[in-house]
Amino acid sequence: MSRLVSFPWTFLEKDLESNKSGDLISDILKQTCLHSMCRKFPPSVRFRRLFLSELIRRQEAADCEPLDELYDALAEVVGAEDTTECYKSYLLPSGDAVSLLENVALISEGTTGLVTWEAALYLAEWALDHLQAFTGRTVLELGSGVGLTGITICRSCSPNRYVFSDCHPSVLQKLRSNVQLNGLTEQTSPAVSVEELDWTTATEEQLQQIGPDAVIASDVVYHPDVVGSLVKLLSTILKCSSPEVFICSTVRNQETYSSFKQQLEKAGISHHVITGPVSHVFPYNRVSAIEMMKLYR
Repeated sequence: MSRLVSFPWTFLEKDLESNKSGDLISDILKQTCLHSMCRKFPPSVRFRRLFLSELIRRQEAADCEPLDELYDALAEVVGAEDTTECYKSYLLPSGDAVSLLENVALISEGTTGLVTWEAALYLAEWALDHLQAFTGRTVLELGSGVGLTGITICRSCSPNRYVFSDCHPSVLQKLRSNVQLNGLTEQTSPAVSVEELDWTTATEEQLQQIGPDAVIASDVVYHPDVVGSLVKLLSTILKCSSPEVFICSTVRNQETYSSFKQQLEKAGISHHVITGPVSHVFPYNRVSAIEMMKLYR
């Protein structure tokens, strides 16, 4: 049930108490499992199974009229096999949506980059509140993963050019597919590219060719082994030009995060923690500590 908490079950129960017809459940189905977006980009079989089972449980508990299309929808997923991949669609304030193919498992193929993490969602929400940080600019994203933050910025913040980057082959393949899935190419506005960028081997020349005005990254401070190469890359970026650099992190291990800050200081990079609320656009677990910082020399 933890994955269904964003649905207003309490309000549904109250509505079902006063309306025993199947109209309300039918409307919910049309806006969820039977919606054209869900048909085109289906969520995981397990998620749909959980959602429909809970919907049936609530309907039966309220002694409402049975609804054939609800049981038909459940029958469709009960017999379906669980898959390693599924689509997730994220609704933007404009009414548009970002649909991504993600892995079901949090860690697969030796990487955590095949799913969307909380800091990426937070950074996307921050971007939606601060359009001016990206409008008309060339933006470089480090460790783009499956692409949620970057595609949101491309759709909503009007950058001039956007460069997605990562280094894991499987992540790059899925990232390219998701960027294309959402209609972004080098010929569109903004001009978009997906580039392999290995933090340990990236050169000044490579970064100068990109020429970013803004550099962003989310959930990249996840393991002590990557901190050193990340700080070295950030130092090179800030030496090549003077972009605004924003790093968003879920603080899972305080020791690792403190080490990142210490190594930034040793490299002559200062940071400022950005505080203040962000608009709640996407449903996700907000219990974890998330910190947003701006870097500068």
